[in-house]
Amino acid sequence: MTAPPETTPGASGAPGSSRGPATPAAGDAKAPSRGRRLATAALRHPAVVPIGAVVLALLIGAVIILAAGLDPITAYTAVIQNSLDPGQLDYTFSVWAFICGMALAAAIPLRMGEFNLGGNGQLVLGGLTATVIASSLPLPSIVLIPLAVIGAAVVAGAFGAISAPLATRFGIPIIISTLLLSPVAVAVVSYLVRFPLGEAGSAVAQTTRLPEGARMWALGDLSYSNAGLIIIVLLMVVFWVVDSRTAVGFELRVVGANRRFGAYGGVRVGRLALGAMAAAGAAAGVVGAVIVMSSPFRLIDGALISPGYTFAGLAAALLAGGRPALIPVTAILFTVLQVGGAGMERSADVPRQLSDVLQGVVIVVLALRTVLDQRRTERSSA
Repeated sequence: MTAPPETTPGASGAPGSSRGPATPAAGDAKAPSRGRRLATAALRHPAVVPIGAVVLALLIGAVIILAAGLDPITAYTAVIQNSLDPGQLDYTFSVWAFICGMALAAAIPLRMGEFNLGGNGQLVLGGLTATVIASSLPLPSIVLIPLAVIGAAVVAGAFGAISAPLATRFGIPIIISTLLLSPVAVAVVSYLVRFPLGEAGSAVAQTTRLPEGARMWALGDLSYSNAGLIIIVLLMVVFWVVDSRTAVGFELRVVGANRRFGAYGGVRVGRLALGAMAAAGAAAGVVGAVIVMSSPFRLIDGALISPGYTFAGLAAALLAGGRPALIPVTAILFTVLQVGGAGMERSADVPRQLSDVLQGVVIVVLALRTVLDQRRTERSSA
């Protein structure tokens, strides 16, 4: 009988194998260290980019201030002190409310991945509508004021909604149509304020003062805060409820995360965009109405746009990622920049326009992040 073949010990498993030791399995490779995993998770946190955008803006502002031979610490300290001065907290709160309102006008479309750059046009149309209604209808205050606010919301909402069918039927992106339509509305309102509706004999392009019964109800002895600010805060609450508790809010978030997936899932994207842009325009219109029906109780050419509420609101909405619960918080930052800019100019000789530069940096960084996220999602779903 033939003897079995001689075997050579080997590590590859089968007896008689002459090959060397087996290669370790892929799962046996050394895992990343715990510190590296934590660092990676931290960098992927959704708060990293917004915080980084703010820090970058402050650093750029500091470099600009240093280049001018001034002290950035003094400038930023003046911003904070002026905005939190107890003597003007009333004014600071009113600015915060207006920025929140315009942030709402940007955040609603942003939830579905769209940019509303027509806030200025919607704002002035709301102010014009409220002025016309409040100054021409002899109604009691309890009827006239709500009617003026609702009318402003309807007109500005209708104007905002125009961009939705332009996108769905003609392929014009909402970001483009809102950007191009807004100056048209601003020019029309400016003409009306200067000529047909202008106050006779006034050197300033403005309408006549609203009658007593058409002025927003005051809150005690406060000079700037009134019932209109409460209306804006209530709008924020309504947006939070719709966003987090209703099917419409869910559809907005789904389309914002992946438009193609939302359409496949049965979401009528065109109708959703129409409603979102109408709601955004209505929010801006309410802000315009509240401003006009507050002191000095008239529509002044350029007065609704010059404070930069639209710009600051867009930045606050981007910083919050469109989340309604975060907008009141992010609006605080831009309120501080807005109100404190005057104090910075007085105390540190730094032009208040620097606050616009800081806001612009935040907008560019966050808008770029949003666009890149959308493109990454589209590529992954293709």
